[in-house]
Amino acid sequence: MNNEQIHILLAEDDEADRLLFSETLDELEIKPILHTVNNGVELMAYLNKKNVQLPHIVFLDLNMPRKNGLECLKEIRNNDKLKSISIAIYSTSVNENDMDETFRYGANVYISKPNNINMLRQLFFKAVAATHLYQGEPIYRANFFLSV
Repeated sequence: MNNEQIHILLAEDDEADRLLFSETLDELEIKPILHTVNNGVELMAYLNKKNVQLPHIVFLDLNMPRKNGLECLKEIRNNDKLKSISIAIYSTSVNENDMDETFRYGANVYISKPNNINMLRQLFFKAVAATHLYQGEPIYRANFFLSV
């Protein structure tokens, strides 16, 4: 990523969560480019567009209508054009089975949605650093879950 502007794609069906995410990014110094989609079908349509600027990181909610986050994760990791994108699972679930399954299918990091903006801000920095640090490197289960 070096000095280029970071591109973030948020796949989130909850409008309030999308707004909080966007407002938090606006307060950061890094000023990434953010694109949002409302569900997994929109996510995959966006990623598969011709000549689209692929995101550096996709923040992927697990529980979305039409196509859930796990289905999207599997599809992304099985697509040669998309499989190098960093995936941060961004979910209210702290279920060990969800974490194990998303880890097994190639997510870079798992983030439990925080309930306040300060925690969310801290998690953004950790997620961006973790996905960049581990890109192309083996991901270890012990470092998979991010929290503040």
